Amino acid sequence: MSIKIGLLGFGTVASGIPFLLKENGEKVLAASRDQLEIAKVLVKDDEEKNRLIAAGNDYNFVTNVDEILNDEEIQIVVELMGRIEPARTFITKALEAGKNVVSANKDLIATHGKELIALAQDKGVAFYYEAAVAGGIPILRTLANSLTSDKVTRILGVLNGTSNFMMTKMVDEGWSYEDALKTAQELGYAESDPTNDVEGIDAAYKAVILSQFGFGATIDFDDVSHKGITNISTDDVAVAQELGYVIKLVGDVREVESGISAEVSPTFLPKNHPLASVND
Repeated sequence: MSIKIGLLGFGTVASGIPFLLKENGEKVLAASRDQLEIAKVLVKDDEEKNRLIAAGNDYNFVTNVDEILNDEEIQIVVELMGRIEPARTFITKALEAGKNVVSANKDLIATHGKELIALAQDKGVAFYYEAAVAGGIPILRTLANSLTSDKVTRILGVLNGTSNFMMTKMVDEGWSYEDALKTAQELGYAESDPTNDVEGIDAAYKAVILSQFGFGATIDFDDVSHKGITNISTDDVAVAQELGYVIKLVGDVREVESGISAEVSPTFLPKNHPLASVND
């Protein structure tokens, strides 16, 4: 028996799913006793569809999301489009159609996660978003399951890979902010408009989600004080090094007397601090 999946989007992240399903096929089969099969893939338009087919991708590409939502054989919808709309609308419709949903969309989950979780519970389906925060580290599942009986008082983390790559180059190799950003864009780490990464917005979204899992409290994105790395100069980096510190963009969520405090900001960390060696 196979469990059929509908993919929303086929960009950098989504196009890696077929590889992972093939690479980990035996493990998936052993754990679920079912094969996972990509049944349909939603793309933007016929131009993108034709381009992907010409590049050798052999999938059932569709340009209308209803072809996935109305397909009774598709049990899981995986949203990897990014941005809030139309992802929010598509996920809402998928949950209403009784489909389980997996998403890596931190912007959406930080701002509308509460309502989507409630809808999933009402419909008796799953809504999972582990990859929305620290995709390579199972931090959300750990907080929700392994640490459920513990009291968390503070969560610190380097939450944005793009800005961390840039700070690593500025600290270790003396690059300017401009040179680090240019290289990050050339390597595909940073978008052509890098605002969300370099201004701390992306990390702030993740801090919102971490607060939900770590403290059981829902804070609004607007309640997260965030400042990025755009004003960090080579002189700042040099001063930090002279004093025995490195500069990292750190997300900090902690319990305070009035509730939960969350912020993202460039931070001087002692060189022996665990986060100081989180590079690239």
